[in-house]
Amino acid sequence: MFQNIGEIVVLLWRTLQSMPQSWRQRTKVFEQLFEIGNASLLMACILSAFIGGVLALQTGPVLAERGMVSVIGNVVGMSMCKELAPVMMAVLIAGRIGSAMAAELGSMRVYQEIDALRTMNINPIHYLVLPRVIAISIALPMLVVFAVLVGWGGGAAVAATNDTIGITWHAYFSGLRDTVQLGDVLNGLFKSFVFAVLIGVICCHQGLSTIGGPRGIGRSVTKAVVNSIVMILILDYFLTRFLMHFER
Repeated sequence: MFQNIGEIVVLLWRTLQSMPQSWRQRTKVFEQLFEIGNASLLMACILSAFIGGVLALQTGPVLAERGMVSVIGNVVGMSMCKELAPVMMAVLIAGRIGSAMAAELGSMRVYQEIDALRTMNINPIHYLVLPRVIAISIALPMLVVFAVLVGWGGGAAVAATNDTIGITWHAYFSGLRDTVQLGDVLNGLFKSFVFAVLIGVICCHQGLSTIGGPRGIGRSVTKAVVNSIVMILILDYFLTRFLMHFER
């Protein structure tokens, strides 16, 4: 385990060192960015709409019983932008895009395409890892913005149409506007950026270290997704503690 962590840190450092070469790979970055956004936007919107709706459905009746139904917009707004949207979108991207990265690079490793790149004096980190890490680091925060907005709308739709809750659209968004500040949205975007870099590096490392033929590719994909999700949840706790220190 510690060896894998060390290798991931080394890969991250080499990727950061190759950032000045990113302009040469701008075409591949745009290709990866389009693929990530095109493949994930619809799923992100559907997932976030139902997350916001379920959150309003679960908390609304409890708040209504205590005469605090006016704060349901506050609860949904803060929960979506600071925690649920960044974490759930990161998990979605890890499963949808991270697995594809690990499978693609794993196939290239197994079928010796990466060795062929080295033979042609092409650095695999510059050519394969860097564009993917940059693209996912741009795409995930953008998806989080969509997820936050759609989640707010899903929560508002459920709160306004549920007789048990009984709150108007105006009251819902008024409470949300009074509570959610720009810093709260930036909090979630910062988390999503860190998660994106983490997913990109872990999945690329797992793909590049694939051995054992087609069966090894399957193992690498599984490890990439599981390790990414576990690290997202662990890192989320420490990022939350870190950001709470600056909010005081």
